[in-house]
Amino acid sequence: MDVMPLLLLVAGSAAVAAAARRTPVPAPLLLVAVGLVVSYIPGVPSYTLDPHIVLPLLLPPLLYTSATDSSYLDLRAQLRPVALLSVGYVLFATVVVGWAAHLLVPGLPLTAALVLGAVVAPPDAVAATAVARRVGLPSRITTILQGESLLNDATAITAYKVALGAAVGAGATWAGGIREFALAAIGGVGIGLVLMAPLHWLRTHLTEPLLQNTLSLLIPFVAYGVAEGAHASGVLAVVVVALYLGHRAWEVDFATRLQEEAVWKMVAFVLESAVFALIGLQLPIVLKRLGEYEGASAAWYAVAVFVVVVVARFVWVYPATFLPRLLSARIREREENPTWRGAMVTSWAGMRGVVSLAIAFAIPPTMPDGPRNLILFLTFTTVIGTLVVQGVTLPPLIRLLRFPGRDRQAETLAEANAQAQASRAAEARLDDLLSDERNTLPPPLADRLRMVLERRRNAVWERLGQVNPVTGESVDDTYRRLSREMISAEREVFVRLRDLRYIDDEMLRALLRRLDLEEAAAFREAH
Repeated sequence: MDVMPLLLLVAGSAAVAAAARRTPVPAPLLLVAVGLVVSYIPGVPSYTLDPHIVLPLLLPPLLYTSATDSSYLDLRAQLRPVALLSVGYVLFATVVVGWAAHLLVPGLPLTAALVLGAVVAPPDAVAATAVARRVGLPSRITTILQGESLLNDATAITAYKVALGAAVGAGATWAGGIREFALAAIGGVGIGLVLMAPLHWLRTHLTEPLLQNTLSLLIPFVAYGVAEGAHASGVLAVVVVALYLGHRAWEVDFATRLQEEAVWKMVAFVLESAVFALIGLQLPIVLKRLGEYEGASAAWYAVAVFVVVVVARFVWVYPATFLPRLLSARIREREENPTWRGAMVTSWAGMRGVVSLAIAFAIPPTMPDGPRNLILFLTFTTVIGTLVVQGVTLPPLIRLLRFPGRDRQAETLAEANAQAQASRAAEARLDDLLSDERNTLPPPLADRLRMVLERRRNAVWERLGQVNPVTGESVDDTYRRLSREMISAEREVFVRLRDLRYIDDEMLRALLRRLDLEEAAAFREAH
């Protein structure tokens, strides 16, 4: 096996993603654009999206890391709008796009057109959340978009299987499709519910952080594989397990959490970068397979399908946002009042991604070449179109709509009050422990514990205080900067003592790890 193409893909996409952080262009868009250009450079290897790799090997970890970063409580509070988008909208888009393609493309059977509709129906999890976080959308809209993108793949994949069965003459029916969707959804959620508690028990009872993180890397593949093996939704199984584990992450050992966060950030960065680069690199392969549909007619079909995809989302989102509130007093009482600006952003944030392309590449050769190649081409152009047009214009649209910004002072006050309550509880616990003769400490050490509590309690309040007129820093910022300078001085001494052979490398690593943990704690306080 030649590993050089894989290394070039990972290294190149990581470099482009890192460069994107220094530009106003979101990383997904720059990666796709660079992939499109690089795909025609002579000597560049041919990268074909293999659905047998993308779906079982790339989708589970991407879903897992996105779900663990989500808030279970926020998603539960927004369950109704999330369900309307992740289930209702995907089925609506499947039918609308499929019917429109059937009418627009001469000779395209309705069953094949519905396959296209199912393929392009689900917005992409990574693209939506990447743009939403970068532009600072209100938390409610971000939660809805993130929840939709976590769950809609399950609906789209099931709809795709039903439409494909009808297209290749496998005797699929809509009644059978509804039954298959219900079984897949119930099965996926059920398997996730069954797996989440034992997996969490393992995470909290393994005492070695290395083993705990190995388990963490395996969890999304285990959940996906078990569910798919039972003909249930692997997507839903992964999401259910990840939401539960993310909600209970505080019960895991601190060393594991520190390592796990670093590991998953690296995994997500590499996979997301490679995925968007792969999208752009598919252009020569897609054009080569276009066959009888080419030239101006193919371009017209691509533009028409893109427009239908965009318009269909508006047609669904606005009624789904406001009609339930008009019809139900209970919804008006329990849920926050949506705004037209929120509906506008939700409608426009419909970027498609790698899952759509992977599903399109998975269409079997039993479907006639003409419709199969056209579906692949139209999927590619829709993905590129939504990423470029909507991805580029979404940030300025959000700025134009002028969403109210976050109240930083109110957030800091809430954080300070929470820290004050926690510090009081910790201080009471410390008093109880020190009253036991088994926990007797010399007064200086006991005072040091109290000073740590006092430091944490005051740190947040100090962010609200006066700033240094020379540096512009708050008292807390200055404290953290001086702390890092002190740690840096200690680190230089340790290294010099190692070089003089006064301590060995093993002792150096232990001393540096202690400093690293202190510096990491200071960094987390600052962010």
